[in-house]
Amino acid sequence: MKRLAAVLVFLVACSSAAQQQPSTGVSTNVVGADSPRQAVQQFLAAAHAQDLKAMALIWGTNDGPARDVVDHSQLEKREMIMECYVTHDSYAVLSEVSGEKGSRVLSVTLTKGRLARESKFTAVKGRGDRWFIQDVELPPLKDLCAAS
Repeated sequence: MKRLAAVLVFLVACSSAAQQQPSTGVSTNVVGADSPRQAVQQFLAAAHAQDLKAMALIWGTNDGPARDVVDHSQLEKREMIMECYVTHDSYAVLSEVSGEKGSRVLSVTLTKGRLARESKFTAVKGRGDRWFIQDVELPPLKDLCAAS
């Protein structure tokens, strides 16, 4: 009977912990995205969920995800800064144009409360034809970070 009670407590704890984990829509087995727009969507979903591991899978360069190319001592710090700047209640991708060296530049409006700010997200194609967010124009988003 004690063993059954212990198993039940364990299962309830596991179930409760699983429910508290935010879903970002980003698989930890897949890096990058199928398209530049999807890269923005996944990046913002990961930031909104405060999921730094998921952010490290979609943020990167032509060489791959940040988790593989950024020094681990700096990775979390940089992600936390970006997370603050891209925090949002909603967003809209306004446009997508060609950038330098095959990159794509997406204009995105982020809204938090009554504040709405537009910024540029640069997506690059990495290995395996996967898209990564290489750069986010942070200065226009300063107010969003300050409002957090």
